[in-house]
Amino acid sequence: MSENAGFYSLKSELGNGKPFDFAELKGKVVLIVNVASKCGFTPQYKGLQALYEKYKDQGFVILGFPCNQFGGQEPEDDSGIATFCERNHGVTFPLMKKSEVNGDHTNEVYKWLKSQKSGILGLTRIKWNFEKFLIDKNGNVVNRWASTTAPDAIDAEVAKLL
Repeated sequence: MSENAGFYSLKSELGNGKPFDFAELKGKVVLIVNVASKCGFTPQYKGLQALYEKYKDQGFVILGFPCNQFGGQEPEDDSGIATFCERNHGVTFPLMKKSEVNGDHTNEVYKWLKSQKSGILGLTRIKWNFEKFLIDKNGNVVNRWASTTAPDAIDAEVAKLL
């Protein structure tokens, strides 16, 4: 996967093992978030779900990427993650297979995202759970937010892109 290839050429795997082709996302606004179930930011799942519910019928999709690279805060397997998210936070947006977002084994989606939009001070690495990337209807990364940015704080930008 080349960093120059587009968003819609990416592929991932859902937590249930089924392939997920990003070509299905053409014409949609997408928020991608690295998530964890044992993090101080875990309550953001509820805010993410609320944002998803508000805009999903207008072409908005959230993709959660569970990751255990930050303080071991995602110890569950994919099935356990799905159960936790549904039971405790009512999550219905797609959750990908648990993977890495930094280092030698970074998943292809995060390699591409980080190549498109650096964080504060030009650093590309993901600093913690619940960093967010917003992709417009044309597959361009238009914004990146730190973990501390709550989902409701990005509502207006999502609405503007829809």
